[in-house]
Amino acid sequence: MTAAAPEPSRPPLTFERSSPLPVSAAEAFAWHERPGALVRLIPPWEDVSVESARGGIREGAEVVLKLKFGRAFVRWYALHTAYENRGADGGMFRDVQIKGPFAFWEHTHHVEPGPDGGSLLRDVVRYLPPGGPLGRAVGKGFAERRLAAMFDLRHAVTAADLAAHHRFRDRPRLNVLISGAGGLIGRQLSAFLAGGGHSVTALSRSDGPNRIPWDPDGGEIPTERLAGFDAVVHLAGEPVQGRWTEEKKRRIRNSRVKGTRLLAEALAALETPPRVLVCASATGYYGDRGDEPLTEASPPGEGFLAEVCQEWEAAADPARAAGIRVVHARFGIVLSPDGGALGKQLPIFKAGGGGPVGGGEQWWSWVGRDDAVGALHHALMTEDLSGPVNVTAPGTTTNAAFTQTLAETLRRPAIVPVPELAVRLAFGEMGEELLLASARVKPTALLGSGYTFRQTGLKAALRRLLGRTA
Repeated sequence: MTAAAPEPSRPPLTFERSSPLPVSAAEAFAWHERPGALVRLIPPWEDVSVESARGGIREGAEVVLKLKFGRAFVRWYALHTAYENRGADGGMFRDVQIKGPFAFWEHTHHVEPGPDGGSLLRDVVRYLPPGGPLGRAVGKGFAERRLAAMFDLRHAVTAADLAAHHRFRDRPRLNVLISGAGGLIGRQLSAFLAGGGHSVTALSRSDGPNRIPWDPDGGEIPTERLAGFDAVVHLAGEPVQGRWTEEKKRRIRNSRVKGTRLLAEALAALETPPRVLVCASATGYYGDRGDEPLTEASPPGEGFLAEVCQEWEAAADPARAAGIRVVHARFGIVLSPDGGALGKQLPIFKAGGGGPVGGGEQWWSWVGRDDAVGALHHALMTEDLSGPVNVTAPGTTTNAAFTQTLAETLRRPAIVPVPELAVRLAFGEMGEELLLASARVKPTALLGSGYTFRQTGLKAALRRLLGRTA
């Protein structure tokens, strides 16, 4: 990477955002220094990936981001040019664009002591849009709106992540093994835990740094390499989206049941097993239940997913029998624009083609991406929490209300309904159980164990995830 870009000949524009943080300046600055912070701070509505990152935030550190625009992409090369760790007084660091979408970019992060033992996060960006004077005149308003959305999100995530870790500050940091660490939830959970000072290793189909290989299809797992972990989070499984052929259903069932049993038996065989195993499950456990309020105490429903979920949870019995605390995280619809149900709906709704599915009266139990991560962290750290745990927001909504709220957030109409017959013809059994089934699921165990949701209302959650500030 080349040297830092020189000061521009034209006066740059300045954007500044400040927010209080609920922890000391030293604790807040340490969070920024840990691996994981960068991933957590990427806005979910932007198609951005970290291509490389070397040196953390210290002077001389380098970062390369890959930004996609439709089918095209541009790389953003950034160099850290200043760093000060002031101990109890926080610190600062600065990165500048070497090559990328802006004509000039300089971003200085400040963490300073605040009142009542807290701290203040202050970001100052000096920038110039591309395109010379015309670009400045035309692009200023657009750039300011994008920066406001981005830094509102970054500050909210920073404050909430710090608060979550601070709540368990007296507990030892964990050595955590995660299967499915590259998935929608796993990527964010890995970054979140690393930001809190925990050590993270992926249980993966390939070997490598911070990875342990396994082959759940072939029943192979290196049991001896599983020793020394305090906690395991099992998220891996065949995606349920797509038409359910008999072969697809076999993969869905086997990836969950065989994989969970293989892992549970291996952990149970260890001389010193981990203290906790958190296994993914799903609200499909309850089947199609109409308007019935459902809690963790509700009996299972009927259908393929309900059967799979029951077998999935039972597959962890060897770990339970070995004295490992087992939590079954029954996920609802996890909202994230970079994948899952919301990611698939966005192109349709942005084009004005969205509408209710079937009659729209079925209950959709959803949870925001960061609350899905927060619930898993809470389950890891809360020693008296075990068994099934519904990972859904308190604000369950109907499909019709979900559709209308998403359309309003995007400022698009929602006037193209999808009839039940069309769902059945297009998706078959998958459409009936995922799109038309009704499950009004309550997060009773989470709330009862003291978890505080970041987003309880759908409108606020969608606006945060989609970067809508106005």
